[in-house]
Amino acid sequence: MTSSEAIGYVSATCSLGTLLLGVSERGICWLTLGDEDTALLAQLRRRWPHRALRASAAAQHAELAYALQVVEQPGGAWGPGPAIDLVGTDFQRLVWQQLRAIPPGSVISYAELARRVGRPRAYRAVAQACGANPVAVLVPCHRVIASDGRLGGFGLGLARKAELLRREGVNPRPSSPSVACGARDGSPLFANMSVHEHA
Repeated sequence: MTSSEAIGYVSATCSLGTLLLGVSERGICWLTLGDEDTALLAQLRRRWPHRALRASAAAQHAELAYALQVVEQPGGAWGPGPAIDLVGTDFQRLVWQQLRAIPPGSVISYAELARRVGRPRAYRAVAQACGANPVAVLVPCHRVIASDGRLGGFGLGLARKAELLRREGVNPRPSSPSVACGARDGSPLFANMSVHEHA
């Protein structure tokens, strides 16, 4: 991605809050979840301060529909999906590549992830690379937990991490915070979804 490229963005409300998606000419370059559009857009601006950001009509984004499906059913068989444009250091991209190899319903420790990238002592650097992941859920850093079985960290909040794992059939340790999000009442998964148009 060059400094002259624009990033189109769109947000939508889902069962885990507000989802903000950024798309470059090469693919999805940003996916985050939070509580309000303004804060999420500020994060996007901080991540790419020299890129033009352009609001996009949600109807134009097949990427948005795919991202929402994966957030609502992270263990689903969604296929390869849209292209992902991961911008980071060589080490970060290596970590993110290994994250994408963790199948739904599985978790590994930060130490195991460090072994998989060939740097068994670099578990702290691996955890930092997970924290720098710009495309949450599609690059599933939520599938990495602490060696003792606790959730570990997650930039989008431990409640969201626990819920994503629960949707994949993984039950975190009981000492993890209780989660009160997600459509558990039998209502359709997208019943509370709305798309936000940006001016």
